[in-house]
Amino acid sequence: MEAGAQSPFYLFAAAPYEVAIERLARLDHGRPARFWLSAKTQPLPALWRWWRPRGGIEVVSEFEFRGALRAGYGPDEILVNGPAKHRWLPEVSRRGLRVHFDSLLELEALLPIARKHQWRVGLRLRTPVEVDAQDPGWAFPFGFEPGEIPVALARLTGQGLDAGSLHVHLKTNLPDVATFRRGLDAVIQVCRDTGWRPRYVDVGGGLAPAGPRGLEGARLDGGLGIERHAAEVRRMVSRMPWVEEVWLEHGRHPAAGSGVLVVQVLDVKERLGRRLLICDGGRTLHAMVSIWEEHDLALLESRRGRTVQTAIQGPTCMAFDCLGRRELPVSIRPGDHLLWFDAGAYHLSWETRFSHGLAEVWWEEGGGPRCVRSAETFDQAAGWWR
Repeated sequence: MEAGAQSPFYLFAAAPYEVAIERLARLDHGRPARFWLSAKTQPLPALWRWWRPRGGIEVVSEFEFRGALRAGYGPDEILVNGPAKHRWLPEVSRRGLRVHFDSLLELEALLPIARKHQWRVGLRLRTPVEVDAQDPGWAFPFGFEPGEIPVALARLTGQGLDAGSLHVHLKTNLPDVATFRRGLDAVIQVCRDTGWRPRYVDVGGGLAPAGPRGLEGARLDGGLGIERHAAEVRRMVSRMPWVEEVWLEHGRHPAAGSGVLVVQVLDVKERLGRRLLICDGGRTLHAMVSIWEEHDLALLESRRGRTVQTAIQGPTCMAFDCLGRRELPVSIRPGDHLLWFDAGAYHLSWETRFSHGLAEVWWEEGGGPRCVRSAETFDQAAGWWR
């Protein structure tokens, strides 16, 4: 364990992220590919600063926008996505921003400042695959319906603005090739129906990371790997000869494997012939994705011998607070440490203060890990209140 580290803590590193992006960049997408760092996936200032010489950053909130500016990004290096931007973007706007409008109301509200600040603008399209998986009668709330696109294009043209980019973000953890293809086919069809010729097509993220599995044990990336993803993008742009560049916002795919959560066993209980490890970190505080994902887990200390079904419980007063259940050695004892892998995507985003302060964070980009956030003290947490 890192010298001086206090569990629970996260350890994030640049190298796995860089390797994942380089692997994606070597693929043939049919056009030059530009990669945007997804700010919401990993709100880690050290990562944002490390990434800046390598590409731009995609933000969906005022907090992320201000954070990107503080991390040194210029307006031309920031891509603003997300809904209801008219609530906050006028107050912080900069000349030359890249902005994707999300609705007709938002577009009308932001048109004056878009014109004044010479934004480079585009539109987000909702495709037919963007519906609730449990109840397909409900559509995702993001983007323009196909029938609204001609109205939006006309309003932009009337104000002297060119919709130079088309944006879609189909789903997180895209389940299969067919879903991805249906979404991209909707992009092709809208352009054909409207005569829109965007220079850039932003296909968002959606690629699952390689490590995590679903609760039934199947790999999350089993239905759509990076090669198939690139092949579908090539297929799309082959039918859109006017496209100059493909934009990619792969959040979870490169980020997940760049992080580890380390927790310590505080207590061990025997219940109904099984073991429960009470740890100082867990689902409720640090790993909300464990609700629907299984991640690899390792012991820091060497523990062997007979194994038994074991639950890794967090420190909160909720039975829900369980990182997972699996066969582990009965020799595990209080003071031991568990490593929860693939913790680099959305773990910080969904970290909570449920009865506890925020965890310590370490970062490594060459030269050894360094602590970039100390564990939150009571006085720091209480400072939020008046």
